[in-house]
Amino acid sequence: MPAPKNFLIITQVFSPDPAAVGQYFDEAAQAIAGTGASVTVLTANRGYDNPDERFAAKEDRDGIQIRRLPLSSFGKASIPVRIFAQLSFLVQCILRGLFTPKLTDLLVSTSPPMAAITAVIIGFFRPKLKVHYWVMDINPDQAVILGAFKPRHPLVLALDWLNRRILKRADSVIALDRFMAKRLLAKLTQKTEDRGQRTAKAPVGAPAPQPSALKPQVSKITIIPPWPMDDYLETVPHAENTFREKQGWTDKFVVMYSGNHSLVHPLDTILDAAEKLKDDPRFVFAFIGGGKGKQAVEDRIRKLEEGDLRPEEHSSPQPSSLSSQVSALESQPSIVSLPYQPLDQIKYSLSAADLHIVSLGNDMSGIVHPCKIYGALSIGRPVLTLGPKESYLSDIIKKEDRSQKSEVSQETDRAIGYAIQHGDVDAAVTALKAAAGQTQEERADMGQHAQQIATKKFGRTQLVQQFLTTVLNPED
Repeated sequence: MPAPKNFLIITQVFSPDPAAVGQYFDEAAQAIAGTGASVTVLTANRGYDNPDERFAAKEDRDGIQIRRLPLSSFGKASIPVRIFAQLSFLVQCILRGLFTPKLTDLLVSTSPPMAAITAVIIGFFRPKLKVHYWVMDINPDQAVILGAFKPRHPLVLALDWLNRRILKRADSVIALDRFMAKRLLAKLTQKTEDRGQRTAKAPVGAPAPQPSALKPQVSKITIIPPWPMDDYLETVPHAENTFREKQGWTDKFVVMYSGNHSLVHPLDTILDAAEKLKDDPRFVFAFIGGGKGKQAVEDRIRKLEEGDLRPEEHSSPQPSSLSSQVSALESQPSIVSLPYQPLDQIKYSLSAADLHIVSLGNDMSGIVHPCKIYGALSIGRPVLTLGPKESYLSDIIKKEDRSQKSEVSQETDRAIGYAIQHGDVDAAVTALKAAAGQTQEERADMGQHAQQIATKKFGRTQLVQQFLTTVLNPED
């Protein structure tokens, strides 16, 4: 009989923090504990977005021992502060990992980006330890593309070196899509003279080494997309949706972006489309969540509000009283900004939408993987994707048998939603008008098809089982 597994999980973010990474690690920890393994989670004791939010230092639930470490999160005020918090967190994790008795497995991710160093150091001193690397995003690639660092910056070179070390040391590597897997494989096979110069352009399209040379590396990389949070997802009909009613959206076509407003998920195109549609009373654009990219939403709301209140910008007579001004503004289509919603309310907020927005930056394919598309499909809502022509989003949005066609028709693209490229505001406006103009039957049919795809390809049960198979039985 094999010895019982003893897992240590390291992640800076963990529930009840609303960040998606924390929710996935919580479900993964529960699944591992459900097999009879011992599970300890090391995480931060403060919120990732909101460091004023503090969590209990110790918590034991669902068979998981959760230990929240101090001095591990100070928010996102500045890069130096974030780096200090990450280093403080990682040093504590390394010390605990080195001295945790009977440890058999270590699961780390990319939160924080330098988390891999814990696996490299702990794994070096404990060579029999099984190491599992769950890649949620890839840095320093992301930071370089965003312009935070130059490609030859010492921290970039150090992180890229660390990436290669953890990829070589790991017994299993989990990538979220085929583009990410290809990028990770390129890092594994990257030649010494190329180091630091290919970081920002991790060669998705570069010539690959011969298959025989890649076989050991390929075998350890498993593609498992994020699964929908089924415990919190449920389709709530509009007529029964208290959240939708509370927001005053009863007679509106609600276009929603829900989740982390990251700079890697640009929203300019949909904001420009919303501004063009500001005189169409059918629409309301709701942006729910947080992150640095939320400032662009707030700025656009402020711009529209100031424009609506300037008498000289209107040819018609202006309301004479404040109440009539407010009434005039409420009659206008609006952009609404709301904070993250509690997990027990997420089914209401997500179901309040008629169309969900998912964005992926043009240079971010294979680097990040917004998981919000899976929740939207699971509750039967169509999506409008913003991103490059080739990405995991286009893999999902386009028909599965597209290889049998010379080109995908517009009708096929719209089977579960609309695929728009960044900057094509006119196409976005056209798609939004088409979506709002659908009959209830057409909308229901599109939603049903979305749910079928979610169930067939992204069902939680099969993906969690695939995850367990990967981390419990990694190939040697």
